[in-house]
This record gives sequence, C-alpha cells and structure tokens, in this order.
Amino acid sequence: MSFGDLFMPTLHWIGKDKVINHHLDVPFKVLEHQYRYAATESEKETPHSGNKIIHGDNLEALKALIPEYEGKIKCIYIDPPYNTGNENWVYNDNVNDPKIKKWLDSVVGKEGEDLTRHDKWLCMMYPRLKLLHKLLADDGALFISIDDNEQANLKLICQEIFGANNHLGTFCWKRRSSSALADKYLSSDHEYVVCFQKGNFQSFKGLEKTYENYKNPNNDPKGAWMLDNLTVGMNKNMRPNQFYDLVDPKTGNIFPANPNRVWAYIPESMNKMIQQERIFFPSDISKKPMLKRYQSDLKNTHNPISTFIPTKSESKKQSFGIGLNSEATKELQNIFNEKNFDYSKPRELIEFFVDQVCNSNDIVLDSFAGSGTTAHAVLNLNKKDGGNRKFILIELKEYAEAITAGRIERVIKGYTGTEGTGGSFDYYELGESLFNEDGNLNENIGIEKIKEYIFYTETNQALASNANIDHPDFLSLYQNTAYYFFYRPHEITTLDHVFLAGIKTKAELYIIYADNCLLTKTFLNKHNIIFKKIPRDITRF
Repeated sequence: MSFGDLFMPTLHWIGKDKVINHHLDVPFKVLEHQYRYAATESEKETPHSGNKIIHGDNLEALKALIPEYEGKIKCIYIDPPYNTGNENWVYNDNVNDPKIKKWLDSVVGKEGEDLTRHDKWLCMMYPRLKLLHKLLADDGALFISIDDNEQANLKLICQEIFGANNHLGTFCWKRRSSSALADKYLSSDHEYVVCFQKGNFQSFKGLEKTYENYKNPNNDPKGAWMLDNLTVGMNKNMRPNQFYDLVDPKTGNIFPANPNRVWAYIPESMNKMIQQERIFFPSDISKKPMLKRYQSDLKNTHNPISTFIPTKSESKKQSFGIGLNSEATKELQNIFNEKNFDYSKPRELIEFFVDQVCNSNDIVLDSFAGSGTTAHAVLNLNKKDGGNRKFILIELKEYAEAITAGRIERVIKGYTGTEGTGGSFDYYELGESLFNEDGNLNENIGIEKIKEYIFYTETNQALASNANIDHPDFLSLYQNTAYYFFYRPHEITTLDHVFLAGIKTKAELYIIYADNCLLTKTFLNKHNIIFKKIPRDITRF
C-alpha cells in the first residue's frame, strides 16, 4: 500500500463487511469442456486452443480460472450492468431477480432486507473485482465500462481494491447522438471507461504520429519540415525579455511582437535559430514569422492517447475514431442477419484498449461477455498484425452458446461479405464443486482435475499434462520439491515405507498427500518429507 492510499476516501454500504472476503468463500468449481470450434482441421487437433468461452456465473467462473491464470491476464475489459434501475441484470446477487434474496440471505444476512439497489450492485461487484485483481498481471490493465449511475461508486471500490495510486485514468466516449428523449433537455450521450493497473503497468503504446504535414519543398538538407507557431501565451509584462521586434536578416523586414502573445524565445536563442535557418520569414509583413519544425527533431514516433475518445466524425485530425453504439448494433445485425442483442459496445472501442496494452501473445479476459465483442476485437487484431493474443469470455445467460459463441464462430469463418479471421475456441460449462458440502473431495469431477488443483495450491503453477512419469501419484517436480498426491476413490491411502520405495525422483523436499501416515516425525524430518492429510490439509482459496 502506498502513502497516498492511506488517505483515500472509503465507501461504506450495507452488506460491505459481508462481501469484503466473500471471494474466499466462493466454491471452487471445475470447467467442463463441451466442444471446440476451429477454422481448420489442424486447429481442431491441438490440445488447447487457448481461447475459452465459459457459460456460468462469473464469480464462480473467475474462481475456476485462478489455478491456470492467476497473475497472467494482461488486459481485462468488463461491461457490467449499469444499475439504471429499469433493467433485468441477472446474477446470483441480482437487484431485480429473485435469486438476490437467496444470495443476500446466505452472504449478507438480515441486513440484506434494507439494501438499496446501489448497495446490492456494490455487493455484486466487490467480490468479482477482488478475483479480477488476482487474475490481472502485475503489468496489466483493467478497463470497466460504466455510466453516471455507478461511476463514482465504482472508482471508490476500485481504489480500495487496486489502490488509489493505481488509477490510470477514466476515458470518456460518445455512445450515441443527442436524444430527443432527453430528461429536462439534458441528453446523457457519453459513458466512461474506468482504468486501473495492478501496480507495474509500464505504458500505453500511444497513437502513431502522422507525417502528412511535413514537406520539403526547398530540398532542405535537414529533411521534411512543417511550420509551427513561434509565439507563446504570455504577455509582455509576464515575459518582458521575449517582447522585441524580430528582423528578417535577408530583407530587413521588421515584425513587431504581439504584446499579448510574445515570441517563444529570448533574443539570444532566437538569433541562434535564425542562423540555423529554423525561422521562416514571410515576404508579406502583415503575416507572422513561423518556426520550422523538422520531422527529424521528433523525439518519438507516437503521441499520448487522450482520455477523451473521439467519434469517427470527430477524428479527422487524429489517427482513429470510435463508432457509436448504433454502429455496434448494425455490426451484430450483419453477423446474425437479425437483431438479437441490445447495448453491445462498438468493437473498435475494445480493440483500441486491447491494442494499447497487449503484446502479440497476451491474454484478454471479459467476465461480462454479452455478445462476445471482446473476442471479436481480439481476433480482428490478430488478423491485422499476425498476433496470437488469446481471449477468455464468461457469460451467465442462456444465450452464451447461441449468441456469444455463435458470434465468434461467424467471425472466425466469415459472414455476409466479411472475410473470416481464422482461429479457434473451446466452449465450457461451469461444473461441480471440488469439495462436497461435508468438506470431502468430490470424486465426480475426476482425479485429474483434483491433481491440477492440488499442484496449483502448492506452487501457483499449472500442472503439466505429462507430469506422471515418475509414479502413478507423482504430480511434478518444482523448485527441487517433488509433489505426490496418493489418493484412491473409496479407499484409505497410507504413506508408509512401501509407498516410498516406489519413488524415483530425486529432490531436496518431498510433499506427499495421503489419508494416513505410518511414518514417524523423526523419519519424515530426516528424509525431508512433509505429510499432508487428505482432505484436512488441502488448501481452500
């Protein structure tokens, strides 16, 4: 925590104390693979596409991603419900859905009866943001679309979770043209994208500079140049040493200084600029001398991005512009040949953010996937620059397969005159919990998924699929520690000398899970063995 975080404002709401650590109580559920969609036969045969579309509650799905992706997601974009008061957003803690009552009873308790819709929205968002924080890479960035209903609250809880000093900025973009349905003749046309880092985000890439204004009509040996202002916004009283007549040494023409906007340089510096032929004197004395700015003098090739994102119609002097929501609607209609989804974000908006923070092999996550715009943006970027970025989408609603995955299928193979991007993805359903209600392991999920979980809790690393080369119960060797999970469904396993006799891997330390242990503490210590009892010593996170 930084010094500045100690003095930041804190937001309180009914139920906050119940949800601050609720992400720890969310059951760990496994992901059940359903099918793979791929553009080519070779992509269908690869073990993992790297792209995932998950159908299920995003709080539980985010928890399920942690063993493989904690600290590895470079860019997270989410478009959560805006909580306008007249929408039906359905989560297990939904403002308007009956499921909220059950969830609030179990998590928040009796206080839940007094929650306003803002309290409920904050209770829904807080644990999800905690898990997103765990998944975000140290050098990654989180983008959250929001409007005025919860923008202020969202920023405060993000400051609490990510740190006040980790607020990178809040972008503003125009989502629609002015509405005739404006309340009190005030049309709310803009939305926001709140952006936070985890702590080590390096830099946005910026916008590539255009050089169309740089010309070299006189074959200047210094190269292409353009004319720029030679004055500054200071008056003669503020900068008296920059208030003087400027004389063209070739013609003797005198150009008086503007008392309200003096020259940019003091006389000594200006004379050096004249000797270097960096000052352009017009033949018409009614005009002003200008600075010759050379393209070769530019210190970098990119300009900073602005937090005000222009529309396409406003972007004539910039290298990009974002379409309105209406254009996103048209794109979806073009993909499906019908209107089947409301309030989708423009693909260019998400494409812009992903391009600004991601390299060609980074991972992008969207846990409120909706119509799948984020995956479309990732695939489109990959097609443009040959990148291999990966996407993970999570969608709760029943349209996850028909619309979310359906859109990406069409994007991959092509639709109504638009060439396909290529690529593939794997579709998952959220499966059963790793642990039963009695705290024992749920054998229905399969031993391999249990092993993956055990290894991650020990190492924070994903378990390689080919690790079982030493022993049937061997997980892997990591940092000179050998891990074993001695488990049999419907049997009691015992760590003894017979089990140890089958171990081949040489390691400095051995961590062995089993139901029981017949070896003495002295023996275990002497041979650098740590026994962990199933299920008592299995870490819950």
